[in-house]
Amino acid sequence: MIEKKSNVRWLILGFLFVATTLLYIDRSALGIMAPFIQEDMGWTEQQYGYINTTFMIGYGISFLIMGLIIDKVGIRWGYIISVSLWSVAQLAHAFARTWVGFAMARFGLSVGQSGNFPVAIKAVGEWFPDKERALAIGIFNGGSNVGTLIAPLAIPFWVGIFHNDWRVAFLWTFPISVLWVIIWFFNYRKPEKHPHVSKQELDYIYDSASEGGSDRPGWLQLLRHRETWAIGIGKFMTDPVWWFYLFWGAKFLHGKYGLNLKEIGIPFFTIYLLSWFGGIFFGWLSSKLMKSGRSLNVGRKLALLASGVAVLPVILVPHIDNLWISILLIALAAGGHCGWSANIFSLMSDVFPKKATASVVGIGGFAGAAGGALAAFGVGHILQNIGIDGYAVPFAVASFAYLLALILIHLLVPVIRPVKL
Repeated sequence: MIEKKSNVRWLILGFLFVATTLLYIDRSALGIMAPFIQEDMGWTEQQYGYINTTFMIGYGISFLIMGLIIDKVGIRWGYIISVSLWSVAQLAHAFARTWVGFAMARFGLSVGQSGNFPVAIKAVGEWFPDKERALAIGIFNGGSNVGTLIAPLAIPFWVGIFHNDWRVAFLWTFPISVLWVIIWFFNYRKPEKHPHVSKQELDYIYDSASEGGSDRPGWLQLLRHRETWAIGIGKFMTDPVWWFYLFWGAKFLHGKYGLNLKEIGIPFFTIYLLSWFGGIFFGWLSSKLMKSGRSLNVGRKLALLASGVAVLPVILVPHIDNLWISILLIALAAGGHCGWSANIFSLMSDVFPKKATASVVGIGGFAGAAGGALAAFGVGHILQNIGIDGYAVPFAVASFAYLLALILIHLLVPVIRPVKL
């Protein structure tokens, strides 16, 4: 009897996609609801900045250690710990009564969510052969786009059903997360121990050449290379811009244009949808340049330059009275950021061998979170002292951050080439 070929690895990938989608819905909830919660609870701008600074500090620190925990407990329990932590922390937002309570809930959320990408990438490595891993990572990472698209439509919808009670924004995904954890617990096993994996699929999963040398380099070894610093600086200077859009975007639109809860969903959906396409375009651009004969160095840096140029007009947003012109300029800048981010991640694999990529991602993630923490602290203080006109400062910084980062990257790495560790 011929054994039927299985495709369990794609089911596992579906779990990763759903978890990543839930992560971005939960992460987006406070940014969408912030102007309305602030009116109810009386936060100052400075206190809201502290709340976001706490999230970024927790995320940066946890990003460094969560990978070690996952290596210790394994993929199955690592994901259960991660999703359970952030789901309970998300629930805690609904019971917070002061800005300190919200800061504690955000810290818990950051700790749990810091585990998602390390465990998901580890699961892809366990379930997919080399030739399918890039595709698999691209698919599950698409959950970040789907989550940011769902959040601005679903969250106001559920809050509206329950008489504009903002607490619902932090409650409605909890049953979905619990269901995910239960199904994951009963379905995830290693490929060789999974009862529904056929021999053909198991042979296919393990049919990949491994890279010579299995020892992962340490941080100190990586920090000796200018390429590591270039990536860290690129993330430090530009990741905070995305966090600014996520945390302060709704507050800006509410303060500048008076958007209420029912009106805020469509503008944010538009921003994230167009930014998704922008990220795809700028990611494609570097591949197109290299296929047309440009070198890796020229193709990658021209794509980074194009992404940075697309962000420049966002400096005009605080001075524009037309809502939809502002929305389109923010969407263009967000698309530039997504393209920049895609090329920075590609730069990591351009320069470093596979065995070092995870460590470089960790360094870059820590640098981005550190920049985000400083930015959140600074934006809160600026808006507290200047008011709505203070938004001109972070939008101006966002406008030029990418080109300045590219100059520093070029000075550190004049020619992109593989590093020999």
